[in-house]
Amino acid sequence: MALAVVGDLREHWAPASAEELERFETDVLSGFVLARASAGLADGTIRGDVGHLEQIRTWFGRPLWDMEPADADAYFGKVLRNSPSGTRLARSQALTTYFLFLELRHKVELHRMTGRVIECPIGEMNRLRGAKDAQLRVPPTEPEVGTLFTGWGGELATCRKFAPTARNYTASKLMSQVGLRVSEACKLDLADIKWDLGRFGKFHVRHGKGARGSGPRGGARS
Repeated sequence: MALAVVGDLREHWAPASAEELERFETDVLSGFVLARASAGLADGTIRGDVGHLEQIRTWFGRPLWDMEPADADAYFGKVLRNSPSGTRLARSQALTTYFLFLELRHKVELHRMTGRVIECPIGEMNRLRGAKDAQLRVPPTEPEVGTLFTGWGGELATCRKFAPTARNYTASKLMSQVGLRVSEACKLDLADIKWDLGRFGKFHVRHGKGARGSGPRGGARS
């Protein structure tokens, strides 16, 4: 078997023009939005991620795939140093997700067009601390709930302002027994109570979640 010299095809690739890179950057962002929508994310979440990316892009002044760890250090360590932690975390996560998309979908193409190997500028050394991890919430026991409302009900006779205290007690009692959301309980009115319906009476949740045009929701009174 004879040996032959094999040339590197990359040496013969013409570099992409500024116009081509600009169009490609727009196409990549459109693909990112479509991929996130395909993953089932809400439109508001996607808009938020795109907004974060646009903020970083405006500061950086170049396509985000050109960012180096030092650039991320400067942005999150100086520009956003005094910003709320939630904003910094969300922006960092949006940037990390975007680079993951670039690596999975456009790594080879970007290397051909720019000569760069995609690498996320957020790493172990500059990853923001304080990510909100899921926490296990242990609900109170039935005796504990009973103790709470017994003591709360006893305070109704001696409280300084009866009306707001009784309102809060009633709303909390409804939420504990029927499962109402806070927003649903706040929008209830006396006219929503139907004493003549059912064995214990019922009330109408007129502003329930997802009840747009589908009529009021009913709940039993115990």
